[in-house]
Amino acid sequence: MPRRDLMDLLLLAAVWGGSFLFMRIAVPEFGPGPLMELRVGLAALMLLPVALLRGKLPVIARHWKAIFVVGALNSAIPFLLYAYAAQSLGAGFMSVSNAVTPVWGAIIGWLWLKDRLPLMRTIGLAIAFLGIFVLSWDKLDFSSGGDGPAVLALIAAPMFYGIAANWTKRFLSTIDPLSATTGSMISAALVLAPLAIATWPSQAVSWQAWSATITLAIACTGLAYLMLFRLIASVGPTGAVSVTFLVPLFGVLWGAWFLDETLTPQILAGATVILIGTALALGLIRRRPATQKSTP
Repeated sequence: MPRRDLMDLLLLAAVWGGSFLFMRIAVPEFGPGPLMELRVGLAALMLLPVALLRGKLPVIARHWKAIFVVGALNSAIPFLLYAYAAQSLGAGFMSVSNAVTPVWGAIIGWLWLKDRLPLMRTIGLAIAFLGIFVLSWDKLDFSSGGDGPAVLALIAAPMFYGIAANWTKRFLSTIDPLSATTGSMISAALVLAPLAIATWPSQAVSWQAWSATITLAIACTGLAYLMLFRLIASVGPTGAVSVTFLVPLFGVLWGAWFLDETLTPQILAGATVILIGTALALGLIRRRPATQKSTP
């Protein structure tokens, strides 16, 4: 991989790993609904001029129904679930669990689009979900004040990413990423607006929370997607998806550095199992073909 692409990959992983940190900082003051409305709304305002200058608005208008569904499934719902989970779960913990996202894409593709799942990829799916269990088994407490609901939200969020990825493959495969992303951010902002208005904080929000929110929207959403577009064009989707394996590293690092979160053996074990399973599910680890012995 060329040095520029490698640097972009590392920067993208660092930025996306930071998204969990910024959610942890901002969500106590904003609440999940307002925070995610600001995230997608500000990102839409950033991407809209770029789409306008590149003549993408007619494309968005022609395919608005399919794009609206992507906005709901790929941004509004999972972002809201992550923000809910961020109220009680650590940034490192969340970034590790997010690594299972490509696995959900493979499962939904198999169930809905009948995509073929070879044996090794099926084994990878099972291993990745085992990793989720290793990571979260002691947090499935559904008593009052327990983390069980937050863990379920964290597990469900990547499932919506998987549905959205396959919806995009089915209905938006001919649409350029900039049009789809700009339209989906606008759609997500519309979906989340009623909840954000109803739950808007009654007290003044600190500058720390505002700065975390603006960074989350501009850097971790708007700029991150633009970086992803360039990577996909340069190294292809398979190379770009390798960012999945780097995000947990930065998520855990930022959480430990800025929030004094503890890196436990359980998080390390869960991350290892999840990443191995995800690599198998994506076909990045393959069995070596048997070599035929030559006869004398």
